[in-house]
Amino acid sequence: MQFGLQSSLQRGIDGLGFISPRPIQAETIPAGLAGRDVLGLAQTGTGKTAAFALPILERLLANPRPGPRALIVVPTRELAMQILAETTALAKFTGLKAITIYGGVPSPQQIRSLKSKPDILIACPGRLLDLYGQGFVKFNGIETLVLDEADRMFDMGFLPDLKRILALLPKTRQNLMFSATMPAAVRSLADVILDKPHVVELAHSMPAETIEHALYIVRATQKAQLLRHLLAQDDFRSAIVFLRTKHRTKRLALQLSRAGHEAVGLEGNMTQSQRDKAMQGFRAGRYDVLVATDIAARGIDVANVSHVINFDVPGTPDDYTHRVGRTGRAEKSGKAVTFASVDELPGVHAIERKLKSKIPRLELPELAPETTPVGGAPEQMIEKRAVTRNGRRPDDAGRSYGPQRRPERAAARPGDTGRSHSPQRRPERAAARPNDAGRSYSPRQRPEGAARPDDAGRSHSPQRRPEGAARPDDAGRSYPTKRRTRRRRPGPRKSETAS
Repeated sequence: MQFGLQSSLQRGIDGLGFISPRPIQAETIPAGLAGRDVLGLAQTGTGKTAAFALPILERLLANPRPGPRALIVVPTRELAMQILAETTALAKFTGLKAITIYGGVPSPQQIRSLKSKPDILIACPGRLLDLYGQGFVKFNGIETLVLDEADRMFDMGFLPDLKRILALLPKTRQNLMFSATMPAAVRSLADVILDKPHVVELAHSMPAETIEHALYIVRATQKAQLLRHLLAQDDFRSAIVFLRTKHRTKRLALQLSRAGHEAVGLEGNMTQSQRDKAMQGFRAGRYDVLVATDIAARGIDVANVSHVINFDVPGTPDDYTHRVGRTGRAEKSGKAVTFASVDELPGVHAIERKLKSKIPRLELPELAPETTPVGGAPEQMIEKRAVTRNGRRPDDAGRSYGPQRRPERAAARPGDTGRSHSPQRRPERAAARPNDAGRSYSPRQRPEGAARPDDAGRSHSPQRRPEGAARPDDAGRSYPTKRRTRRRRPGPRKSETAS
């Protein structure tokens, strides 16, 4: 890979084993080095990160001064971490520093990193604006702006944040925009921020040619069984399984783990440490199946993923491109398999129109009949409710609630903490009722003279105590009932004073 780069930067490239540039790199790096704005459109997995990272690093080395001087805006935390890893590897011998800024983690560590004046900021829009509002981020030194995966930022609703960031940046700067697809909204933004850009378009709306596509038309209740069948095939090494909802993603990952697969989920309700642990385990090979939602599709860059399985048909043709782009990366082969029920076929037809080709249909293997799709069976839930409508039904915390009409109103009902509450009408009002601390309270009418122990074990006399009866206090001292002896203040006695 020869672009006349400085020797320290070239050492990092050689250390990664790069010999010749990819097409997107060969087309965009010279324009980026010349300081021109660039619009790069190419499918995922084609080497776009190096296409914008190398020009940035070379320009920073040519004129060193305190940062931050380059800003890379991305839609997801996973993508930010991926770009940081690749940029750090390329800049290994240059002394340049890059940091990430994203939400979902405490900000003090990111604030400390900002105080060191890094050269490159790799940030998600929300946390970046938050730290700017607190005065920790300075935009006045930014020379280069990169918008990576611009189409996904539009899909995730980041357009207002992007406009705020653009308004805060210096007017004179270099702009680089990269995207796998080019919807109308992204084209409009490019027209606004790019000045006579160098445009590189490499079949951006089409998946890589190294991906083999396949489609199974299958009932929703048999998708899980078909998935287990594919994972048992000889050509399976590792797979990313995509679903549309977080709940079903978590449920399917648990089902696969119980079936003996090394599976882990990746969805939006997980903390950042949980997401990091899942991705690190998948990259290291401790997990061979990653079950993910679409929000994770853009940040997953793992080598040797043999299968991408669309458990649910993607919502849009562009989502299909992003999903299947997780396999067949770096010019390696991969398989993209889609499960579609009859109700999902219109979505399949839309994808085929975008691809301008029909996805090959495969014959279903022999599958045993199943009645429960992932996420629960509505028909079974209705049947269960019918059975339990007139009986007792446990809820999700294990508590047992009575029906609407209980046959015996005099029966007690245990509450949330194990306390026994009396019904509205208790047959015997004089019966005592223990509360949650084990105390026994007398009813409204207590027999005359009956004592009542309190929670400290003290015995208090009733309202009418016999004349002169003593009452022990906490220390065991006995005071008279009516008139208690006043305690004397410390001091000399009168006899001592007189003497």
